[in-house]
Amino acid sequence: MTHHSTPTFFSFPADALAGASERSAVVAGLMAGSPWVSPKYLYGPLGSRLFEAITELPEYYPTRTERALLEACRDSMASAAGPEPTLIDLGAGNCEKARSLFQSLQPGQYVAVDMSVDFLRHSMSHLQRDFPHLEMLGIGIDFSAGLRLPDAVRRDNRLFFYPGSSIGNFTPEEARVFLAGIRAHCAGGQGGLLIGVDLVKDESILQAAYDDTLGVTAAFNLNLLNNLNALIGSDFIVGDWRHRALFNTALSRIEMHLEARRDVTATWPGGARRFARGERIHTENSYKYALQDFKALLAQAGFSRVDAWTDADDWFALCHAIA
Repeated sequence: MTHHSTPTFFSFPADALAGASERSAVVAGLMAGSPWVSPKYLYGPLGSRLFEAITELPEYYPTRTERALLEACRDSMASAAGPEPTLIDLGAGNCEKARSLFQSLQPGQYVAVDMSVDFLRHSMSHLQRDFPHLEMLGIGIDFSAGLRLPDAVRRDNRLFFYPGSSIGNFTPEEARVFLAGIRAHCAGGQGGLLIGVDLVKDESILQAAYDDTLGVTAAFNLNLLNNLNALIGSDFIVGDWRHRALFNTALSRIEMHLEARRDVTATWPGGARRFARGERIHTENSYKYALQDFKALLAQAGFSRVDAWTDADDWFALCHAIA
């Protein structure tokens, strides 16, 4: 059996033209009538670590509920996935959720995909030491606008793993397009998708999960301003802003915002915007689904049979959909 000392890494960095386009898109969002920033800018080295801390908070139920589901239903999931899948972990982060599946799934290859490349390298170096006989690939890419896979990724029985209810960051229509793109990477209709989805529940539970008592989620949200300063050369001051989270009942989504504590003006090369006290920058959505609606969304994206596992409270679901 082959011994792998280190994972193989591939990176698809934005080129200079794409970088300029990205900065322009961020500025356009900040200058919009209702200013907004993509949630992908919540991450990076510090943001990824802050999100790890969020997952350990008592109020943040999704991670522990999903973890318990992965443990309780792993044999059923392995049966649904088939033998030696190519496990493609989208938004891998610290890779711990995928690690929990290795024993039951027995993947033939593990592919970790994340936009925070340095964090991914660190996580995978530990993982490879623990599983020296499993071929591992790391891919540094922002896959929110489309996924690219190098030829080194095996085509046999690809199982895309998208845990953590991250699909909720997309609007339902964006989610359909994204899921259809994932299905297109399942060669010849083989393989499938194992995905976590947060379900509709009492508003007070949702509110607490996104506005914890310790203020870790607030730090995570506010750190986005540091990331913007690095990206577009702006001069946002974190202390001028506060974290706000609310549940939008009509759209069935949690919204995160940054709210100006006072009248402030942010500048960047070639532009500026004044924000009045109380004005908000919309930083993230997290849509919550009824299970039957999410199954319908998978069908619209071209997936066929869907198996679903939920916890006893029906707070969270894991779905396996066949390409």
